[in-house]
Amino acid sequence: MKRFLLGGLAALALVGTAAAEDMKQLNFGIISTESSAGLAKSFEPMLKELEKSIGIPVKAFFAQDYAGVIEGMRFKKVDIAWFGNKSAMEAVDRADGEVFVQTTKPDGTKGYYSLIITQSDRADINELKDVLDCSKGFNFGNGDVNSTSGNLVPSYYVFALNKTNPNECYKRVVVSNHEGNALAVANKQVDFATNNTESMDRLKAIRPDDFAKIKEVWRSPLIPSDPLVWRSDLPADMKAKIHSFFLGFGRLGTPEEVAKARDILSKTSDGWSTFNPSSNAQLYPIRQLELFKSKLKIENDEKLSADDKKTKVDEIEGKLAELSKLMESVPNM
Repeated sequence: MKRFLLGGLAALALVGTAAAEDMKQLNFGIISTESSAGLAKSFEPMLKELEKSIGIPVKAFFAQDYAGVIEGMRFKKVDIAWFGNKSAMEAVDRADGEVFVQTTKPDGTKGYYSLIITQSDRADINELKDVLDCSKGFNFGNGDVNSTSGNLVPSYYVFALNKTNPNECYKRVVVSNHEGNALAVANKQVDFATNNTESMDRLKAIRPDDFAKIKEVWRSPLIPSDPLVWRSDLPADMKAKIHSFFLGFGRLGTPEEVAKARDILSKTSDGWSTFNPSSNAQLYPIRQLELFKSKLKIENDEKLSADDKKTKVDEIEGKLAELSKLMESVPNM
């Protein structure tokens, strides 16, 4: 690990001309999976340690939705941020972001799952076919459009593959963050909603009574653990300091320092462990999913002529082929 850190820092130092001393503050963006007050309390200890490590103040940046954090990075109001994979992809494409590390779990799991949840006492909603019954006039709680588990994953696996449009199928579709959707289900404000296993773990820890009112109806394939993203134009020496902190936090130091860091991480978000190095290649499966979703939408579009469908589908197939080659070049993908 020490050799990796030294090699990584040396590589980072070769890039860029701006200096870390030009930065007076580092703004850390946090996506709105729940209330900003709850997130601020969760992230504050880790950000304080980051502040000590890099030598300048670190300020948490919140927005009402995921797009607000992405736009914050685009306009240089956010320097680094915690994203889900879908919002990280948007930050890379729209805000010149770059994935540099990935979160991990204390139990060693390499990802999490998207869920459809409903009330635990519902006898009429027990499996996916019940969710897809458009005759019942259900109210559905969907996730932020830039959420991986709250929107992208269920929009493909639950709805696109089953040729179902939620806006046409359900009486009402409301959009909220993970915490909002969970509480809406618990309080019977919607019939079911998207969510994820990370959010459920956190709800179980901080609001066990509400957690007890919820049951799982559907679970997705594994989603890669969340990435941290920085602006690619940050000063190289500041990148080196940030990189060193995240890869060393909970790994390097005295036994007491390592134990303290791991305790802080275990209380951050839904409970993290040490960070692993990562890159934009982490987002390839998410890009693939977006393309599959677009392909299905085109194939099911009755307004398009056969020739137009073929042209658009061929274009997507070309992009998928290019993406497959990229994925083959990445070890363990």
